[in-house]
Amino acid sequence: MSAIDPPRQPQAFALWREAQDTRVRTRLGGIYYLLAWLLSWLFSTAPADHLMLGLAGSAFFALMLALRLLHRLPDGQPSDLQRWVDHHWVLIFITALSWGLAHAWFLHHPLYVESRLIATLSTIAFTTALAFNFSMRKGRAAIALLLLYLPGLGTLALNGNDRHAVLLTLTIYLSYLLLALSRSHREYRDTLNLELKLLEQQESLEILSRTDSLTQLGNRYQFNSLFPVLVANAQRQGDPLSLVLLDIDFFKRVNDEHGHACGDACLSAFAERMREVFRRDSDALLRLGGEEFGVLMPHTSLEQAHQLAENFRKELARHGFDVHGMNLPLTASLGVGCFDMHLDQNAESFFKRVDDALYLAKSAGRDRLVLA
Repeated sequence: MSAIDPPRQPQAFALWREAQDTRVRTRLGGIYYLLAWLLSWLFSTAPADHLMLGLAGSAFFALMLALRLLHRLPDGQPSDLQRWVDHHWVLIFITALSWGLAHAWFLHHPLYVESRLIATLSTIAFTTALAFNFSMRKGRAAIALLLLYLPGLGTLALNGNDRHAVLLTLTIYLSYLLLALSRSHREYRDTLNLELKLLEQQESLEILSRTDSLTQLGNRYQFNSLFPVLVANAQRQGDPLSLVLLDIDFFKRVNDEHGHACGDACLSAFAERMREVFRRDSDALLRLGGEEFGVLMPHTSLEQAHQLAENFRKELARHGFDVHGMNLPLTASLGVGCFDMHLDQNAESFFKRVDDALYLAKSAGRDRLVLA
């Protein structure tokens, strides 16, 4: 999973979405903390008297801005994303507490009378943005909001005999922000749940598009997607890849003599018999069209594939199918091959070699297996 491509699992997707939103929404904040500090310092009564403090604060908020921008999302597992989110919230907490203390200092020190309004308005702006933009983690956002807000309120309460109106107004606004944070959190969760439902529907549609509705095997579309990938892996890693192609003999007679419902039942029974024989997790069972089927067998030699395919053919010829209260003595023709870099230039040539073997089995009298 990468930081760009969303994962399919709901829990991992929710974490991925949170990390993406946190990364996007935190970029601008660092710039405005730095600007708020510079404005509050430069518009104070005598900024030169606090030159070292002004430069130190500027350097600190510039550092926090750089750390936010340089803290890039990992291209890893959900555990890596969780660590990234946790570490990024540490940066948010540090920045929030630092500005909260700075705001309290501006309210307390007499040299900053001229810039107290700037600092207070900046605090209101930061807490408002936090309540609406970082509601994905309501508890953490509430903590950051209080870190921004409470130091200034404390200063007003202790030293603000003539600022009770400001204290009361800011306290009321804090209660509004906490309510807005709860509402924003619900809206974020509702949006996330909608995305998860859409993701689930998309995955269901993708499964349906790759599955044959009658037999519940993979369809031709899945074969065309999977086969070149497995051939490329076989070329790169040198592992054997076998392909079995199966065709029900004289299947048209079943439809003509017993009806299409009986024919569909035979196809379903044929697929179930395939599952009983080719039952390894690595085997990919597919209906390629009509009465033609295929089995892709990674990490399987020609001898192993030959033995399984021959067992399938003999079992089918011996027992046939019991469908609609009668036994139909069906047989199948099979072509079996294993990818060979000396014989097969690509996936198409490999498939043609096995398909030619199937054609030979049918032209030689059917109910037989031919090795490619």
